[in-house]
Amino acid sequence: MMQPLRPTAMALLLSIASFGALVHAHDHHGGESHIPEGEAISFDPIDNILWVHILIQMLAYGIIFPIGMVFGITKSRWHVPTQVLGSVLAVVGFFLGHAHKGREFVEHNVHSIFANILQLLLVGQVVLGLYLKLHWEKGVLGVIRKFVRPFHSVIGKAMPLLAWVQMIFGGITTLGFCQGDHVGQCAAHFIMGGAFIAYGIILTIILLAGQAWVRRTGRSQEFYDSSIIAIWGCINTFTEHRWGTAWVKNDWQHTTMGVIWWCAGLAGIWLSRDRDGNPKRNFIPGFVIFITGWGMSAHPQELMVSAMTHSMFGYTLMAAGLTRIIEIAFVLKDAQSLADDGRSWNSFQFIPVFLLYAAGFLFQGATEQQMALLDGSSMDVISYILILYSLAFLMFLFVNMLIHLHDRLSNPPLNTKGFTNGHTHLNGRAVEDGQIQAAEEFELDGLTSDDEDDERQGMLAGEGSHAPKRSAAAHS
Repeated sequence: MMQPLRPTAMALLLSIASFGALVHAHDHHGGESHIPEGEAISFDPIDNILWVHILIQMLAYGIIFPIGMVFGITKSRWHVPTQVLGSVLAVVGFFLGHAHKGREFVEHNVHSIFANILQLLLVGQVVLGLYLKLHWEKGVLGVIRKFVRPFHSVIGKAMPLLAWVQMIFGGITTLGFCQGDHVGQCAAHFIMGGAFIAYGIILTIILLAGQAWVRRTGRSQEFYDSSIIAIWGCINTFTEHRWGTAWVKNDWQHTTMGVIWWCAGLAGIWLSRDRDGNPKRNFIPGFVIFITGWGMSAHPQELMVSAMTHSMFGYTLMAAGLTRIIEIAFVLKDAQSLADDGRSWNSFQFIPVFLLYAAGFLFQGATEQQMALLDGSSMDVISYILILYSLAFLMFLFVNMLIHLHDRLSNPPLNTKGFTNGHTHLNGRAVEDGQIQAAEEFELDGLTSDDEDDERQGMLAGEGSHAPKRSAAAHS
């Protein structure tokens, strides 16, 4: 039952061994703390070791692990090597994070706590991957394998999301943000901004790879969108104001925004079916996005840079909502997709999707402390907004690349030479028809007479009664 360890499995085992001391945090500065009273960080600069830690972890968790996740979903042979490389880099980056001598951070900060959780999950993922790699499929070990596989799959798919959260924690910890009275508004910005980015990613997946799935569910896209809007609105209605305290302007705006979300969400759910119960598109989610952007564009702010950033966030959301309505009403004309196979789209459909990415980054970059830091720096607000848009384009590009990679691995291009004059559809239908025709011609060759062969070739070519007939002289 025990099989010899393969090289990849041995690499995984060595990775596990190197994790031995990961959960033991240690003081990498030594001596007396230089963090001022009431602050979360010292005023020391970020040294080169910490910069290398940041870059390595971004490479491992932000790029390599998501690519490895796609390899795993598509059963690619590159899955294990990619994840091994990411695990090794993650280990190196973890230790570099405890070896720097520059800026100090308050103990038990959110980034260090979540780092230990993330590393334990990575250890578990490596162990589960090693177990699956050994292919124990008989007896009790085979039964255990049935439970190991879904756990390994869930952790692998959750890793990019957890890595994103950890990178956010890393950024706010490095700058000493989101402490004390700033926690509430900081959490609101990052959660809401992350929600818009996640919505953009989901719409990208549906547009490029999920149109057929939505059609099979028997519900329109607006049913799911409106359901989430209604739930989110209920949560915001009762959480945006600290009950028992005085109401201020922002409390009224945030709370009423939650109210309109659940009211509109319920209306969107109702309009998502026609009188016969068939799925129906509607304008509600796009309108909710539009009116949310309008409200945020006029959100009262203390700093000019904050007002301009929030205004740009609001305008971006308004554009996303408006273009979403135009897409549904005029591009798709209330249809579920442009084509029944779900593999066609109009270039206009990318506009509302990308604008959701941009809105998410703008809102995440507009916390009080970030705006104060920008106001005291030499950078102008226009340059800052352009940087946030650039980050949105990079995220948009990477998501499209991952979806394309998944599509290529799930639907590998076939050798179409000799079939359909070298042309094929993306769904492989023409290629499949050509292969079937060639196989039938090969199998029937020599088993039929000339007359039968002529008739059969005409039928296979789809010519029917219009097929040219050979003269009787040709048979003599």
